[in-house]
Amino acid sequence: MRKILPALIFLTCRAAYADDASNEPAYWSHPSVDGGKCCATLMEVRDNIDRLDHAIIALMAECGKYVAEAGRFKKDPGAVSVPARVEAIISKVRADAEAQGLDPAVAERTYRAMIAAFEDYERKEWTRRYGREPAK
Repeated sequence: MRKILPALIFLTCRAAYADDASNEPAYWSHPSVDGGKCCATLMEVRDNIDRLDHAIIALMAECGKYVAEAGRFKKDPGAVSVPARVEAIISKVRADAEAQGLDPAVAERTYRAMIAAFEDYERKEWTRRYGREPAK
């Protein structure tokens, strides 16, 4: 699962990387990002996606620190998954995505994958910090 999240983000943000026409003119329409200031070439699109990827990874790293911290409040690794909490997060994420102009389905799929990966990470961190799996 830990390999799925980076792959998902890569695939989500890399849709524009489908070909090598980095300096070719657009085939349709006019620039529509940043008030029409960007992007005149595919390379500009890719440069901006790279910039955003860096910011996304920085935010994920920060989130991972809090995920590991959450483990301090769980009695065992089994307490990591809370389905009702996941659904509440998904509901908020879908509404936020729609308000910001992102397809809610894209946000939901991304967050479900991210939550699953972070749950695996939190269980691993709980076990690493506790020193062993708890007795059942």
